[in-house]
Amino acid sequence: MIDLHGKAALVTGSSRGIGRAIALAMAQAGADVAVNYLANAEAAQETAEAVKQVERRTVVIQADVADPKQATALVEQATQQLGEIDVLVNNAGVLIDKPLSRMTDDEWQRVLDVCLTGAFNCMRAVSMQMRRRKSGRIINISSVAGLMGDMARVNYCAAKAGMIGLTKAAARELAGQDICVNAVAPGMIESDITAKLNPVRREGMLKVIPFRRFGKAEEVAALVTFLASDAAAYITGQVFCIDGGLSM
Repeated sequence: MIDLHGKAALVTGSSRGIGRAIALAMAQAGADVAVNYLANAEAAQETAEAVKQVERRTVVIQADVADPKQATALVEQATQQLGEIDVLVNNAGVLIDKPLSRMTDDEWQRVLDVCLTGAFNCMRAVSMQMRRRKSGRIINISSVAGLMGDMARVNYCAAKAGMIGLTKAAARELAGQDICVNAVAPGMIESDITAKLNPVRREGMLKVIPFRRFGKAEEVAALVTFLASDAAAYITGQVFCIDGGLSM
């Protein structure tokens, strides 16, 4: 059984979806959890209430991780409320899908700013305290899109591929301080978006997945929680696909 008692975790973009599932899994394993959101305060509060139900401490913090100052303030506030951060999960992301030829500069930049630069901003802020303690876990939520590519998503695929390079470089740099840095690359996961797919589109997507089903956010959360634990102390610089065999 994974035991995170005595640990403080910060999960960016944890108001819903995979981020919420990760925050709850961390809390169920014993961690105190800082819940971060950008716009949906009500959903973030719901996540925090679920954390409280398993008797763990929590704090809800609004911040746009794409902004270096806000990312630094996010880490500082989480630290003030919960203690120094033992686990950072960079989950915050955004989709702005459009064909390459019609994508605007702003649409390209915003996705890179949130998904890639946002992860860098939070890692830079939290790594200082982790290096001082010579311990810590950083888990970046990438995507199989960063490995395989995807239609009308050059911005998202570039950002998620960049997260993998960021993970590997940071893992090499921080290994000397016993800080593990890994990436998790989910495939097609059940979400509000997949729930709205028409049956024909849904069936077409399922046909390319060897397991013939979409994954669950809780399955991604279980893997992330393992990587945050002491059981994963000798794992760093790796990319773990959780995609039902899609990318193999």
